[in-house]
Amino acid sequence: MKALTLSLFALAASLTLYATEVQTMQVTSIFAANTHIPKNFTGEGADESLPLHIDGIPPEAKTVAVIMDDPDAPVGTFVHWVLWNYPVSGPSLALSQSLPKTAKLPNGALQGITDFGRQGYNGPMPPRGHGIHHYHIKVYALDSALSIANTSRKADLERAMKGHILAQAELVGLYERK
Repeated sequence: MKALTLSLFALAASLTLYATEVQTMQVTSIFAANTHIPKNFTGEGADESLPLHIDGIPPEAKTVAVIMDDPDAPVGTFVHWVLWNYPVSGPSLALSQSLPKTAKLPNGALQGITDFGRQGYNGPMPPRGHGIHHYHIKVYALDSALSIANTSRKADLERAMKGHILAQAELVGLYERK
């Protein structure tokens, strides 16, 4: 029994040694956490992409990825934005509003397919009378650019990011369509 306990302790110690610790960053936008997303950034408005400001990016990060989804959708989690390979050059990054709804951005970043069946940001547009929806904007600092097709979806991006996430942050915005 003593040998088994020592073996388990050694295994746990070696796993801890090789575990990757993910740091925390901060992400902010034009709305405070857990408050309503302005209508201009929704399907009822101009549907402009949200401006994001990311702080605390680790120095070894090469790119940033963004996933925005709505777990309150009647069909299950609904994906509104999938973006990756956004270049990083310091501890802070500002993604401007109104990014083009194209597969490739001028800086080389890629945008995948949302659950609307389109590329680029597609803002909140819950069913009328369905109540308040929570939009999770998840930002990841990665140690490299990812080699996945611009037709990739959220699940493809999540698989590709495994083992490359250095830091992450999340901002939740609310929206209700009446």
